[in-house]
Amino acid sequence: MFAEDTPWQVPWLMKITPQLEELVGRAPEKTIFTRFIPPKRAEDAPGAWRSYYEKWRVMTGEMLAPEMLELVPAMARHTPPARSFAKTTFSPWLGGELNAHLQETRVDTLAISGGETDVCVLATVLGAIDLGYHVILLTDAVCSGADETHDASIKLLGDRFSVQLRLMTTEDFLDMDAEA
Repeated sequence: MFAEDTPWQVPWLMKITPQLEELVGRAPEKTIFTRFIPPKRAEDAPGAWRSYYEKWRVMTGEMLAPEMLELVPAMARHTPPARSFAKTTFSPWLGGELNAHLQETRVDTLAISGGETDVCVLATVLGAIDLGYHVILLTDAVCSGADETHDASIKLLGDRFSVQLRLMTTEDFLDMDAEA
């Protein structure tokens, strides 16, 4: 739904796909995808989410083709061994399954990529920091539908959370990982 011609399309997604493919291709067994899944109907959404989906009814499950809720094919081909967790909010942390999996597998550092920088990525990073993870944000592997808020989010995260978060390019991260 973010890669295709929808109201939520993020054109930058195609620009970061080479970095994503390189990351996932190097370690699919360490890769976790989180997929934003809207409700079947706006009426099924709780609280303020109901109003959100009333505005974006065209993006509900009853209006979208089922394949629009899947990972893009370039990423889907890596599952398994890559894992995928569905989420119904911007944050992947609220259901608890992702954190439980990371704790069970003794992960303490997350390299975060994806979209949108100023929405789901922001929620993911802040939640990861709150949960005590060390976070690496791959600045050339995140994207947004708006340059201004993307840039502001990167600046905010880099300036305000510099103790818990490192900003890094994909190449530098992969070089660092290869040296370890």
